[in-house]
Amino acid sequence: QVALVESGGGLVQAGGSLRLSCAASIPNFNKHAMGWIRQAPGKERETVAIISGTGRSTHYVDSVKGRFTISRDNALNMVHLQMNSLEPGDTAVYHCAQSNLPWTTGAFDYWGQGTQVTVSS
Repeated sequence: QVALVESGGGLVQAGGSLRLSCAASIPNFNKHAMGWIRQAPGKERETVAIISGTGRSTHYVDSVKGRFTISRDNALNMVHLQMNSLEPGDTAVYHCAQSNLPWTTGAFDYWGQGTQVTVSS
């Protein structure tokens, strides 16, 4: 049974920072690529960041490059998303997601419930 539990969302002013965390109950965690996907009202779902099972490879959507950093701790089965210089356009529900493969270009097999991030102007 896969369980992904996100935490760390909240309300922040533009220019501020938040750090999202995801606790994953996944066997062989380091064999699974992980990612963060966001969904805002009226907008298409967007894969924000991806990290490989080993943590050596990452990918970001252009709109967050240089502002967001994805990382993982395979000893603790955790994935994090450090979000700096937040903008109102970053407001969304952020979901942690897991792939059954060590790398993915955006396809995930499991999602968490999500955590709300709201950026005020």
